[in-house]
Amino acid sequence: MSASATAFSIAKRERRSNNLPEVLIWRELRKRPGGHKFRRQHPLDGIVLDFACLARRVAIEIDGTAHERGDGPQRDERRDAFLQTRGFTVLRLPASYVLDELPGAIAAIVAACDERSPLHHPAAPGGPPPRSGEVLRKT
Repeated sequence: MSASATAFSIAKRERRSNNLPEVLIWRELRKRPGGHKFRRQHPLDGIVLDFACLARRVAIEIDGTAHERGDGPQRDERRDAFLQTRGFTVLRLPASYVLDELPGAIAAIVAACDERSPLHHPAAPGGPPPRSGEVLRKT
C-alpha cells in the first residue's frame, strides 16, 4: 500500500495532536487487545486513517462533531467507499462514545477485527508443505 507525500506529512502532524478521544484509544490499542496490532494515523494513498489493523483490513475512524456538519457525511461516505475498494471495513466511532464508554469502544474494535479473516494464515502444524519438486520424507 502506498501513500502520497502529503498524506505522510499529515499523518506525522496528526500523531502529535492531543485529540483526547484518539489519545485514549491509542493508549489501549498499543496493548494489542485481542492479539491485534494497530497503527495510528496510517497514510493510505491520499488519505490518513485514524487507526488501522492492517492484518485484518479494518480502518477505525474517530468522528467528532465536524463529521456531522456541512459536507462531512458525504465526504465520509466517499472515503468509506474508497476504503472498501481497497478491501477495508470501516468502523466509525463517535468521539463522545469513546470519551463516555472507552471499554465498549475497545470491545467494538476488537470485535470488528475478530470478524475479519487475517490476510496471512499461520503455517499448518508441522510446517509449510514442501515446495514444488521437493519430496516429503517421513522418518
